[in-house]
Amino acid sequence: MGRPWRTTFGLTAMVSLVFALATVVIGVLAYVVVHEAMEVQLDHRIATETRALLARTGDGGSARLAALIQQRDAAHSTASLGYILLDARGQRLAGAFEARVPATPGYVELLPYGRDGGIAQSLTTRLPDGGRLLVAVDRQVIDEMDITILKLFLAAFATMLLLTVGGAWTVGLVTQRRLRRFDDAAQAIIAGDLRQRMPLDGSGSEFDRVAQTLNHMLDRNAALVENLRQVSSDVAHDLRTPLTRLHNRLHEALTREGTEQKAAIEAATTESQELLELFAAILRISEVEAGTLRRDFGNLSMTDLVEDLVDSYDPDFEISGHSLSYSIAPDLRLSGDRRLLRQLVANLLDNALRHTPSGTRVAITLSSQDDVLLLSVQDDGPGVPAEDMPRLFDRFSRSEASRSTDGHGLGLALVAAVARMHGGSASILPAPGFGIEVRLAR
Repeated sequence: MGRPWRTTFGLTAMVSLVFALATVVIGVLAYVVVHEAMEVQLDHRIATETRALLARTGDGGSARLAALIQQRDAAHSTASLGYILLDARGQRLAGAFEARVPATPGYVELLPYGRDGGIAQSLTTRLPDGGRLLVAVDRQVIDEMDITILKLFLAAFATMLLLTVGGAWTVGLVTQRRLRRFDDAAQAIIAGDLRQRMPLDGSGSEFDRVAQTLNHMLDRNAALVENLRQVSSDVAHDLRTPLTRLHNRLHEALTREGTEQKAAIEAATTESQELLELFAAILRISEVEAGTLRRDFGNLSMTDLVEDLVDSYDPDFEISGHSLSYSIAPDLRLSGDRRLLRQLVANLLDNALRHTPSGTRVAITLSSQDDVLLLSVQDDGPGVPAEDMPRLFDRFSRSEASRSTDGHGLGLALVAAVARMHGGSASILPAPGFGIEVRLAR
């Protein structure tokens, strides 16, 4: 059996119960505070009346006090106080109030009086001649106030309970419906419908934000699955040619002897080395896209890194008949992986050397814009056909013009992966010529 309080209705029921208990506590506190305040007010009233009687009596003794009490009883007001004056022997001297006077002086909160079972609040005072003076007031006003407060509390509690239960039930129902739609979408995805997405209602609520996050994750997963499928297909296609060549070289070695056999084995070794380099490049891109290499990040000077590579490649450009110009801003630093960033710049320069004819001018630029470093390598060569542009950053993607040159179409895929790993992106610059711009977060 599950835990009912962990369900939507269970949680909303608990919230309702908490609100109900809070209402009860507040009602009880309000009742106690008001009740005590009323009792204090009555105590203050009878104490004030007692002091007034004794002050007006002065040296008149019991006779004067009895006369004053008779005057007050003659008023016959329902809001008036009750009085009893006893002498030292306990004989009533004045006062029409029907009650038993307590033997000890002080306040009594619940003093029975009258033939109808009334309850009064009284103050008994010991007089100098041994007599006792009792001043009392009916507690009916407190009882009426208590009943009024109780009625208001019950009405407020009932209203609060209805609103809370109704509101909780509505919230629980709406939440359960939204979660059921999410569950239906998830079940469809599990069943193989990878195009299914979490439903949005356009409200911008927490559910919509969670749905958008889940849909973004599903889009990412779908892209990875599609990428994996494409890579598997490309790997199978691109490995077919070198494996065929390797097979032919080995078959040739089996049928030859002497120097011809040695030459065939050397050629086979070269083919196998090319295959190993291809697998190493594929694994390198996978590691970069997985993001596991971020642990090697450190603060480095991008300016020094690019300047060093320009110095290294400058002789190759001269030998091949290319020209290399540069514009490198000073003191540009970022947090990144030095080896990967060197590989990124090297791939761009290698592409410019490999895929452009002699006499091409290549320019490398490093600058900054806000919190981003901008690295571009652009040439004035023949460029790339527009139909080849969209897939240039895909693995094993090569334009028709570059199929006659060395390479497997992984260089720009690695450039894009390294840029994403460093919080940036890679994009193709507009013609003339061909250029790549890489944006790197600082």
